[in-house]
Amino acid sequence: RWWSWSMEMVAKFQRTSSAVEGRNGSLAQLHHAHRGIDPKTLQVFKIIHNYDLRRIDGTTAAQRLFGQPFPDLFESVLAQMDEIPQARRYKNFTQPQMPTLHSVPD
Repeated sequence: RWWSWSMEMVAKFQRTSSAVEGRNGSLAQLHHAHRGIDPKTLQVFKIIHNYDLRRIDGTTAAQRLFGQPFPDLFESVLAQMDEIPQARRYKNFTQPQMPTLHSVPD
């Protein structure tokens, strides 16, 4: 009984062998390209990886770990957002003038 449980846990936390595979590999590439990632951005990447990225079978990492489905991440974020405000209207805004091209004399 313990053996089967331990094998199941090892399979869930299997380490990737390549520097470009899995979450750690992709984060390593981002760290290298951008010279570090803001902690808030890193938290967002972690949430997206665990709750939104899906395998071919349609499961997320959180579903496989906890054994239960989770609500759609995008729909959950949209439900928390207010309406996006309209763009500002400037008082002294003028339309840009199109340049006029004069013909060259022969």
